[in-house]
Amino acid sequence: MSDSSVFDELPGDLMIWVLIVSELLVFGAGLAAFLSVRITDPAGFAAAQDALYRTGAGLNTVVLITSGALAAWALRLREDAQRGLARLALVGAALLGLVFLIVKSIEYAGKAGEGIAWDTHPFFTFYYLLTGFHAAHVLAGVVLLLLVAWQDTPRNIEAGAAFWHMVDLVWVLLFPVIYLLR
Repeated sequence: MSDSSVFDELPGDLMIWVLIVSELLVFGAGLAAFLSVRITDPAGFAAAQDALYRTGAGLNTVVLITSGALAAWALRLREDAQRGLARLALVGAALLGLVFLIVKSIEYAGKAGEGIAWDTHPFFTFYYLLTGFHAAHVLAGVVLLLLVAWQDTPRNIEAGAAFWHMVDLVWVLLFPVIYLLR
């Protein structure tokens, strides 16, 4: 009988997966609450949604997916003994994370300029809560990717890329639910 477990097959460390699963549960609860409250005021939520910057959010979707591809590519490069390119891919992924944050900051500034705050409507309470919490994860992910570029063992890259893919996944769920779903 083998002493290996399913946890030995996970990329990265078990603790990164505990973190990822817990974060997905938190975001899932937030999305469930958003959708539950939306049922009580579909017209109000639709009107509030019309004030969002969908083009910027769509651009941010492309930016994060591209960034995730770079993070995944970094591991392949590192395994192929192309350490310099792997580090460059990780830094590129982190820079795209900063692009995401810049676009999101422009969106938030636009909302503030229009007088739209977290207490304007329940839609915006959830909008700022969910997208702000996600932006905090993007910032943490940027720092993590840069640390991994510095300490670029394959195991570190696996863990960093796994966290970054969680950030991507959350955005791929937030984007249609908050910006597009009617």
